[in-house]
Amino acid sequence: MRASDQRESVKMALDTLRANKLRSGLTILGIVIGVMTVITISSVINGLNSSVSGLVESLGTNVLWVFRFEVFGHRPTPEQLNRKQLTMDDMQAIGELPHVSASSATLQYTNFDFGVGSAVAKYGQKKVENVSLEGDTVSTQAVYDQDIHAGRYFTQTDQNLASDVTVLGHDTAEDLFGNINPIGKDITVEGRTFTVVGTLEKQKQAFGGGKNPNDSYAYFPITTFHKLHPEVLDYWLSAKFDDQKNKELVTDEIRELLRRRRKVRNEAEDTFAIFGSDSLTKLWTQITGSLFLLMFGLSAVGLMVGGVGVMNIMLVSVTERTREIGVRKAIGATKQTILLQFTLEAIVLCAVGGVIGIALGAIVALGLKFLISSQVSLLWMLAAFLSSCGIGLVFGIYPAWKAANLDPIDALRYE
Repeated sequence: MRASDQRESVKMALDTLRANKLRSGLTILGIVIGVMTVITISSVINGLNSSVSGLVESLGTNVLWVFRFEVFGHRPTPEQLNRKQLTMDDMQAIGELPHVSASSATLQYTNFDFGVGSAVAKYGQKKVENVSLEGDTVSTQAVYDQDIHAGRYFTQTDQNLASDVTVLGHDTAEDLFGNINPIGKDITVEGRTFTVVGTLEKQKQAFGGGKNPNDSYAYFPITTFHKLHPEVLDYWLSAKFDDQKNKELVTDEIRELLRRRRKVRNEAEDTFAIFGSDSLTKLWTQITGSLFLLMFGLSAVGLMVGGVGVMNIMLVSVTERTREIGVRKAIGATKQTILLQFTLEAIVLCAVGGVIGIALGAIVALGLKFLISSQVSLLWMLAAFLSSCGIGLVFGIYPAWKAANLDPIDALRYE
């Protein structure tokens, strides 16, 4: 078929769409829904992937964490819950390993089930609820490269003397003080008075907008935290190593060190877990895998329904235009010409549905950006458009074949 004939077929297909707007709209509705689903879900996944990557980067790719059990994507067993807790001495021993540049220990008092704090912080008449409390060693700042917004971090003297000082998370400081400079001001937490010596910058969060629970914290020297909650002794240890290429070596050294310190027998399993930011990445990959399957299922149903609708409308179109087909064959149109004409019409019909679906999906994705991370992908837009065209080809080929094989004499007689 010549290029001029192809343009004419496309023009005829668009004329058919305009002449039967309601019928054509209902026909491509499944295509529109399927493509819109692909664009929306892929945009959300892309946005969340970008946010998770940023979060992992902020946590540090050269940081290893040590806890009684792995916390990402695993439900602890009774045996793991009863394991011996890690200690400050364990942290100091890890810090002395050759490739470890800094180690730290952390204690937290928060509601882990709901991801919010359990304490109330007060300044004058203002108070902030759901504040999480965390005790850290001085070396925590070196491990995580924390960004100080104002003031300073704890000093070794603060830790040695268990000084009543605190560093506030961004939201805690903002909610308590607003535009007032918080440095040097006294706040009350759980009946004790603490002097604010510093505030932190906003921290990255993986999912969506709204307030980040990680910004609703009050941080204390770990010895000061002991005065607030002496019952909390479940240490979370962190180790920053010198080079990414030494990750496996450092992991093995920490494992050997802790097995020896915790007197774990050679044949027994570890009574602790060592993991890094890649554990969070693996967990997220598993989740996005399920989301992609959901996206594939929903979009496939919509596209299949749309494809059946296109086949149905094309069969009706062939029946309505039987005399036209007969006339075209009588004046020299070949089977191939008729076949390509009707196949092209089906592809154009689905392509229009694909364009509408892409536009609606992009609008929904941009709207979701205000609620949750969302990022429209040009690659997925192209894939969705090509899929819609492919549906037109697959489901339009039979009606086109039927039209191409009509007998011209019978077609001319058709009323």
